[in-house]
Order: sequence, then C-alpha cells, then structure tokens
Amino acid sequence: MSGRVRALPREALLAAVIAALCALVAMRFPGFVAPANLAGVLNDTAPLILLALGQMAVIMARAIDLSVAAVLALAGMVAALLDGIGLPLAAVVAAAILLGAVLGAVNGLLVWKAQIPPIVVTLGTMTIYRGTIFLLSGGKWVNAHEMSVPFKAMPRAVILGLPVMTWIALAAIAAMAVLVRRSGFGRSLLAVGGNPDAAVYAGIDPGRVRCLAYVLSGALAGLTGYLWVARYAVAYVDIAGGFELDVVAACVIGGISIAGGIGSVGGAVMGALFIGVIKNALPVIGVSPFWQMAITGAAIIAAVAVNARARRGRGRLILVPQRATP
Repeated sequence: MSGRVRALPREALLAAVIAALCALVAMRFPGFVAPANLAGVLNDTAPLILLALGQMAVIMARAIDLSVAAVLALAGMVAALLDGIGLPLAAVVAAAILLGAVLGAVNGLLVWKAQIPPIVVTLGTMTIYRGTIFLLSGGKWVNAHEMSVPFKAMPRAVILGLPVMTWIALAAIAAMAVLVRRSGFGRSLLAVGGNPDAAVYAGIDPGRVRCLAYVLSGALAGLTGYLWVARYAVAYVDIAGGFELDVVAACVIGGISIAGGIGSVGGAVMGALFIGVIKNALPVIGVSPFWQMAITGAAIIAAVAVNARARRGRGRLILVPQRATP
C-alpha cells in the first residue's frame, strides 16, 4: 500500500478555509455565523457566483472575459429603461438575458472569426459597453422612484426562507453542473482548453466552442444585470465597476486554470464564496478595505502557484515521434 497521502480536492480545501474564517470572525462577532446572517452573505455573493459560472466556461476553453461587469451594467441599464416605459417584468428579464447573450456573442465572434486575442477583445468591448450605457442614459441615473414595484420586488421576494436571487444562483449552479459534467458542450470545453490541436482531430471546432462559452457568460451577466439593478434600485454608468476582477479572482481561487482545460463548478462556487465571506466578514471585525484587497491578492497568487504545480509534468503532445525503421 502506498504511503502517499492523497491531497484534498480544491473544493474541500476551500470549504475548510471558509469555515475556519467564519469561526475566527465568530470569536469576535458571534452573530456572524447566525443562519440569517449566513443566508444574507450567500445572497450578497449570488451575483458573483452567477458571473463566476460564466467566466469558468470561458476560462476552461482557454480564453478570458474582462467585459462581464460592463455587460452586467449595460443589461441592467437597459432593463431599468425598459421597465420605465411600462414593459412587463417577464419581457424585461428576457430582454436583459438576450442582450447579454448578444454582447457575449460579439466577444466570441471577434475571438473566433477575427482571431483577436481574448484579452484584447474583451478589454475593448468593456470600454465600448460602458460608453453605450452613457449614450443610452445621457449620463443620468435611474433611481428607485423611476422603477416599478414588481421590478424591484422580484429579487427580494423570499421563498422558503431565502431570497429569489439566492434561488436563481442555486438553480444556475445545478444547471451548470449538469452542462459541464453531462453534456457534449461541457466535454468540448475541457477538450479545447486541455489541448486545442487534439480537439480539432476529435472533430471539435475550438473557435465555435469558445464563442458559445462567451454567449453563456454574456447571458448570465445579462441576468445578473437585472438582478443587481432591481435589488439595489439604481442604475448608472459605473455600476459594478471593477467587478470583473472579483469574477476572475473567484475562478482562479476556485482552481480554474488560466491555461484552460481544468476546473469545476464546485471550484468556481467555492472561490466566489471565499471572496464573499472576506468582503462580508472583515468589515465586521474592523479590518481595513486595503487589507481585504491584500488578502484577496495573496489568495490569487497562491491559487495560481498551486494550479501551476498541479499541471506540472502533464504532457500535451498528441503525436509522439518514432524512430524511423531501417
């Protein structure tokens, strides 16, 4: 029997770290671990979870999407404006999701057809989408009194003790788990991220798979845009500014490899919860926001180092040269 100890899965390790962090905070503020407060932390983290799930698909396909927060903001502003002209709530939500998917498709097509590096594409579209918000709104805010009651009430409605926004995040987790583990698209994500050349030999088009991943990420960002604006009852140009960094951090901390081909839904969720607990716990015990940033940054560096070590030694050759026979 081997004397080596099997390493804990990344999800279990992160769950232990989150539990330890909650226990440390509870020593100074016992109310933090009360069920109602933990449910609130989960609800606060729901937007990050939704975006991290979409970003996970993109990164697993060996790409990246830095425009997710801008897509969120644009879809949220459009949702608020459509609500202001009296469109039914179902149509508003559908329009936000559809707009997000279209914006994601723009990213995907530029990466696929124009062969532009993903980071360049999404940096460019991030600025374009933010500028579009200004053009649509004229730089003005849409405030709570300009939004209908059903528009604001839906994410806050409570079902079985949890807000609707939390239930939507849980449903997205379940759907993504099935998509990644049980569908051909999920297997294609892993194949394209792991070895694009081998994926081509298997009949998979890497560009098409990446494009679909961007569409999925955009659709989730569009949905999150409505939820964000409706929950906080305000829409403006700089909404969720810089949030894309938290999204990428959640994925990296959760074990999704930036090099592609490695990752899991559980890892993305645990990474998002880790950041969510930090953002909710540290202010409670009086820790400076700058320390929060430092802790998150240190976690990202550590996660990248662990991911790199896990990939070390993995071969990527699909055709091994043989000596010629005389």
